[in-house]
Amino acid sequence: MNETIKKMILPDELINIIGKVNSIKIPESRSELIELAFGGEGSDLFEVSYDVPGKGHIVEATVARCKNGAVINYTDTYLRRRDPDCMVIADDGASDKQRYQAKYGSEFSPLRKMSFDWLAEQELILMPFMAGGEELGYPVLLVAPSNAGFFAGGLADLQGFIPASQLNEGFKPKAIIYLAPIFRHTHFNGKQVVVHNRLDDVYELFSYNLYPGPSAKKGVYGVLLNIGEQEGWVTAHGSTVMVITPYENVITIMHEGASGGGKSEMTEQLHRELDGRILIGKNLVTSEKIHLELKETCDLKPVTDDMALCHPKLQNDSKKLVVMDAEYGWFLRTDHIKKYGTDPYLESMCIHPEEPLIFLNYDVAPGSTCLLWEHAIDEPGKTCPNPRVIMPRKFVPNIVSEPVEVDVRSFGVRTPPCTKETPTYGIIGLFHILPPALAWLWRLVAPRGYDNPSVTDTEGMSSEGVGSYWPFATGKMVDQANLLLKQIIETSNTRYILVPNQHIGAYKVGFMPQWIAREYLARRGSARFNQQQLIESRCSLLGYSLSSIKIDGTFLQKDLLETNKQPEIGNEAYDKGANILTDFFIKQLERFLTPDLDPLGRKIIECCINGGSVEDYMKFLPMKF
Repeated sequence: MNETIKKMILPDELINIIGKVNSIKIPESRSELIELAFGGEGSDLFEVSYDVPGKGHIVEATVARCKNGAVINYTDTYLRRRDPDCMVIADDGASDKQRYQAKYGSEFSPLRKMSFDWLAEQELILMPFMAGGEELGYPVLLVAPSNAGFFAGGLADLQGFIPASQLNEGFKPKAIIYLAPIFRHTHFNGKQVVVHNRLDDVYELFSYNLYPGPSAKKGVYGVLLNIGEQEGWVTAHGSTVMVITPYENVITIMHEGASGGGKSEMTEQLHRELDGRILIGKNLVTSEKIHLELKETCDLKPVTDDMALCHPKLQNDSKKLVVMDAEYGWFLRTDHIKKYGTDPYLESMCIHPEEPLIFLNYDVAPGSTCLLWEHAIDEPGKTCPNPRVIMPRKFVPNIVSEPVEVDVRSFGVRTPPCTKETPTYGIIGLFHILPPALAWLWRLVAPRGYDNPSVTDTEGMSSEGVGSYWPFATGKMVDQANLLLKQIIETSNTRYILVPNQHIGAYKVGFMPQWIAREYLARRGSARFNQQQLIESRCSLLGYSLSSIKIDGTFLQKDLLETNKQPEIGNEAYDKGANILTDFFIKQLERFLTPDLDPLGRKIIECCINGGSVEDYMKFLPMKF
């Protein structure tokens, strides 16, 4: 047996697999993993393929060797983004998620054995890593066929890995990811499926597809959420950035929200027109454009991109939430980059990386340079909405690796256009100040919102679920709701805002609201306002609107702050949109009214159901002005 394997304490089933396998690779370096992704030295276009019983030889993906990295394209366009319905639970532990037996009409144990038998016939990669980071993380092991080197390389860039020579004696994985792609064809009609099996001694995660989103990314997130549920803490679904003004004021913002809610964008510099002006928005009815001129924007120091570890060992006496990155690298979506120069910062990092990167869903030829605006073609005339690059943190300039205190927690919502002719929930102003009780409700409901590029179901309004991380959690919704409420109570000096993206009423705005909010709050030095600066929003779920916003001497027009003042909307259409939002909240929140809900949480939810005012929410958890 390999000397490195002897250092591990492994379950009997895995020891049995290892005893039958002819070849096992335990990577020593990132460059070794990248070569495995390419299919070996000299390969320019590698096919990741398998012989599937009853279906023949199936090519799952191709890996092109480009000048700046490995570019993966899936032959099935369905695999190019995460299916939000891919998680199933195989164990009997407490869970609100769909059970394997209920969904498929059989026990999981026969497929589990078949998966082990299939892996025992493959050449394997075994890759140990620490989920949640080196300092506070938990040992996890990947078991994968070696021709899926790109998957292992992507996971290593997302979560880190322990080189074979550096593995300590007694490495006992708390979780194991088993990668077995062929079974999506034999058992799941081609669908993405990730089976979570929470055993007493180890958390098994069976990934039956090669898109890393549901397993290498969100599957590991599920492991951390499960551990936090047992230990009483949360891994928040948010990006975090230290914002430094031209006057050297510093404010730290954590931006949360469902997929497509603007987490990655919060760490980006705001986008400018060719003439240097900032286009805040364009009116879809009148074609009017609103511009802003900022001579200097704030400097940004990214902290987290998607998973913020809120471990108890990080918290201090500041009564602010303290976080650090739970990941080793970032899964960056670039669907918004349509042409050269859209985001020079990210484009430069990806075109001229320090080491080869791993790209997914780009249109390339072997030997070329992968360009962020050349997205893969899903069908004639339609590009893939989910192009991704995996960016190791160590390649990101000005990165912050230490724990940080969060001054402001913002929550992002993808909003549709709203007009008198078509009233919608797109009534959220540039940004709103939320009392803590309302901030909690938004994190329970977590609207997935309009035109979502990250997941396969994008029609209408739906909920991402509690914390906006519910698609990745395996336990009970109410337990996560209680943990989030406890967290908000214990971090009373962190403030909360609500930020839309895509539209403010009749204006198309993209992600500009969160960038403007970031610049404005940093210049103010905090999100504290006196009562004269705040107006109770016409829709109480939106908390407070600002009476005015002035940035570098320029006042923004009021109808961006209170959308009912837009001539294209007015009070009647606004109220219809508010009713859509309120009805949706009530429908989602009623699910939390179980005996296990925290008593204070029950009162807050009942306040919403009964049409409570902003003042009512303030009484539950006061907010200092």
